[in-house]
Amino acid sequence: MKQNRWLWGIGAILLLMFLCASCEKQKEKNTKEKLVIGFSVATDTFILERWNKDVKIFSGAARELGAEVIVQLSAGGTKEQIAQIKYLIQRHINALVVIAHDMEMIAGVIKQAKDQGIPVIAYDRMILGIPIDAYVSFDNVEVGRLFARALTQAVPRGNYLIVNGSVRDNNSYLVNQGVYEILNPFIKTGQIKIVRDIWLDEWSYDEALEKIGKVFDETVNIDAISCGNDQIASAAIQNLAERRLAGKVAVVGQDADLISCQRVVEGTQLMTVYKPIARLASRAASLAVSLAKREAPEPPDLYMDNKSGTSIPSYIEKPIAVYKHNMDETVIKDGFHSSSDVYRNILEVKK
Repeated sequence: MKQNRWLWGIGAILLLMFLCASCEKQKEKNTKEKLVIGFSVATDTFILERWNKDVKIFSGAARELGAEVIVQLSAGGTKEQIAQIKYLIQRHINALVVIAHDMEMIAGVIKQAKDQGIPVIAYDRMILGIPIDAYVSFDNVEVGRLFARALTQAVPRGNYLIVNGSVRDNNSYLVNQGVYEILNPFIKTGQIKIVRDIWLDEWSYDEALEKIGKVFDETVNIDAISCGNDQIASAAIQNLAERRLAGKVAVVGQDADLISCQRVVEGTQLMTVYKPIARLASRAASLAVSLAKREAPEPPDLYMDNKSGTSIPSYIEKPIAVYKHNMDETVIKDGFHSSSDVYRNILEVKK
């Protein structure tokens, strides 16, 4: 009897060991099968409203498609982003999505990812000098055109100040290109004079505030201001407010930040360009999952040059000009901001 009990005990232990080993193998298999997407975001500031929305929507869409997203967010510039991406590569990710801080300096670490067989997607900002798998963004040249169309319709004659975004971001040059496509005929006829064309080192409110302030110290004879984004527009409007000129000078920006949407309906900002982020981020998530699975992605909208000798499949969404008259049917209808938030200051005044 004792011998039988001993044999049963040994059998139970062996069975338990077998089951544990099987569980570990299954766990390891499931881990290997789990798709992991790395998302590197290097911004000039943590509080940039735009990127918080992108990351949240992208991560949610990727999870619905069965992928885990590891987000690395910093405001430390290019060197920190390079360290971020090296960390993500070590995590054995299946695809890498990057919002680049510097369009050129990041090429070396992107090559490391590609050498590891990791597909790379440039999100919103193109990466230059290295072949990548895809680029997902809005039509940034069209953003510039929308800026200039809004300003020339409101101020067909006068002095213009152009404040561009970061010199490290290819989008800044594309927006500038679009602005001048529309302005050049007015400039040639003398209807419009460019007082100054400013470039920022970073997408920085503080830097924009300082550089725009220096222009205003020299002259306040400015009728219209084209701003690279809504943070820059906020800096321009702050400078105007200090000189009691807010609402008297036409100002445009992009990203449909809440404070800019409030200013549009209040009349101190002429227009903001709304970019339907939900469509962009969801499309990018679907693309990242397809590339991670080594499946053929959807056909691109076009191919773009990124100075790598290889044409990059590009997925481009259309931006929308938002004025006071179409705020409800664009930003608010899409749920990007609520009506109560956009009209908050106006409702408080009415009370």
